[in-house]
Amino acid sequence: MAWKLKYRCKACGYEAEVYDGRGLFRQQITAMSCPDCKTIQNIVVGGIIADVAPSYRSEVGRLCLQCGSDKIRIWDKNTCPKCQGEMEDTGEKEFWT
Repeated sequence: MAWKLKYRCKACGYEAEVYDGRGLFRQQITAMSCPDCKTIQNIVVGGIIADVAPSYRSEVGRLCLQCGSDKIRIWDKNTCPKCQGEMEDTGEKEFWT
């Protein structure tokens, strides 16, 4: 069971949806911050897909889904990728499987 959560930057208003928990096929969705395109991207890690595609076993070596950058890092759930301001959980959440 997992939840989709919405975060918003207090300074610039940038919004991102991130996931908390595991999906139906045991996969985890990890929020990654990209310094090149200044976005937060969600990547699939683990689960059944990792059994067939070893590159999905971790966040290491993954690319930004928006721009292809290899500089993505696990997002700290606080820093806005656009302006470096503080992002906060809006309290909006939706069940996701």
